[in-house]
Amino acid sequence: MEESRLCQWSVIRSVLAILQWWGFNVTVIIMNKWIFQKMDFKFPLTVSCIHFICSAIGAYVVIKVLKLKPLIVVDPEDRWRRIFPMSFVFCINIVLGNVSLRYIPVSFMQTIKSFTPATTVILQWLVWSKHFDLRIWASLIPIVGGILLTSITELSFNVFGFCAALFGCLATSTKTILAESLLHGYKFDSINTVYYMAPFATMILAVPALLLEGPGIVGWLQTDPPLLSSFFIIFGSGVLAFCLNFSIFYVIHSTTAVTFNVAGNLKVAVAVTCSWLIFRNPISMMNAVGCAITLIGCTFYGYVRHMLSQQPPGTPRTPRTPRKSMEFVPLVNDKLEDKV
Repeated sequence: MEESRLCQWSVIRSVLAILQWWGFNVTVIIMNKWIFQKMDFKFPLTVSCIHFICSAIGAYVVIKVLKLKPLIVVDPEDRWRRIFPMSFVFCINIVLGNVSLRYIPVSFMQTIKSFTPATTVILQWLVWSKHFDLRIWASLIPIVGGILLTSITELSFNVFGFCAALFGCLATSTKTILAESLLHGYKFDSINTVYYMAPFATMILAVPALLLEGPGIVGWLQTDPPLLSSFFIIFGSGVLAFCLNFSIFYVIHSTTAVTFNVAGNLKVAVAVTCSWLIFRNPISMMNAVGCAITLIGCTFYGYVRHMLSQQPPGTPRTPRTPRKSMEFVPLVNDKLEDKV
């Protein structure tokens, strides 16, 4: 009886964690789109910088003040040699995501972000000469096909927004791959990652945001927008962006890898539906089919990767099997890919 009760509580905790993650993720995406489209605050660098500031403060409070997570100590030299390059890529990733939100609908942007597994595998194959099981390559076919179908049939297609989202996938993949080599020996969780990376990202982004968008912000303020509500929404999105990172950490420790993968793809579907209900961006039938194919492909990719990672080390080799067992797993920990 006690074991059954613990099992039920574990399931309930996992469901609540996933719902919390979905809520923060979808809310941040919708708020960012609202800032760019409804408030006419078309300054993605500034919005990203505010997010990093809020995340840095939030991580400091969680680790240093509330002591909810222990601090992972990193040598000062490693902070510049290892974490700074990742912070730079992390910064580019977030900025490109916000730039794409300015120009294309949430549904299209989220579908393109699902291309990240393909870009990661391709980058590791081209740059790092890693080999993957044929089943990994086969799982990428519906992802690529769905993206192509969605792009061709997208009624609100914008070249600049599409390129920003696509390069954002490359930045996400690069960040994940760099984590394997740069953070070797440091078992980072999402909160410690934000604790070290957000201050660097703020430092990198502050000057470009001030120089490139400062005059535009002054002009926007002169249009007499409702300053109090605008301030609340913009900084509120930054606070929720930090909460999203915290919720990712909670979900990772409450679910399995397969559950996380499936929940992540369902989260995209929830974000697409919510954005359509709020912004009413036109979606054709073939566009919806392309999005569905992409999400099914991502789920299949996650399943294949999980099955290969569970294969025992002594499994006999076949002509289709990579030579090294480490090559079964294309990513170190792509559970942490979904930061906003």
